[in-house]
Amino acid sequence: MLKKERLMGILNIVNLKGVVTVNYLVDKLNVSNMTIRRDLDELSQSGKVLRIHGGAQSVNKERSFELSRTEKREIHITEKIKIATKAATLIQENDTLYIGPGTTLELVAKYLNNAKNLRVVTNSLPIFQILERSKNVDVIFIGGSYRERSNTFVGSLTNSMLKQLRFNKTLVGVNGIHNENLMTANPEEGQAQRIALNNAQEKIIVADHFKLNKNDFYNFYSLYDIDYLITNKDIDKNTKKYYEQFTKIILSDD
Repeated sequence: MLKKERLMGILNIVNLKGVVTVNYLVDKLNVSNMTIRRDLDELSQSGKVLRIHGGAQSVNKERSFELSRTEKREIHITEKIKIATKAATLIQENDTLYIGPGTTLELVAKYLNNAKNLRVVTNSLPIFQILERSKNVDVIFIGGSYRERSNTFVGSLTNSMLKQLRFNKTLVGVNGIHNENLMTANPEEGQAQRIALNNAQEKIIVADHFKLNKNDFYNFYSLYDIDYLITNKDIDKNTKKYYEQFTKIILSDD
């Protein structure tokens, strides 16, 4: 089977079933595990499938479940790194930041280890763990009810503390952006992010271009009220023009 035919076959199977595993595709197409993984990575990079842990999901499938943090870490890694690198350039010495949960924001946190005199507030356990030993970052961890799926603390205790704090910048991720609506999977996470955004001088959203024109469960904020949306440079021109009516878009570097 030629590569082009194999890729088309994989895409048809993924779109038909919605979600498939690598092992399923190996059995169906009678090729090696390594070949399927390379093909799925290629289809994912071109935006034709959504790479998930152990397999792939159709981009046309309306998601009825939330991927775990581990699964999200394996999706669109190159795009996330570029966005995180660009987002880190907006951080200035002596800033007080809120950094919300999300795998792209975890990458942002890694770039802040060499920053000077920062105060970072977060309710994300992974982000706290990334920054806790940094000599130049004063990290403040907000507790509450632990949400294992995203390794994040949420709820009334979290919200009560966030309401008392003010930030130079708030950086938040999303699961989807549809028109002016910023969407996430969990209402409690969305409520915490809304409070942090409301209490910030500059409101920043980080989202790879695959999140655009996508819905999710809970609408937590309006893109009209956001200062900057940081996304990938290879965003479709018409899509970029459309979302520029809501906010200023910053594109990642190559």
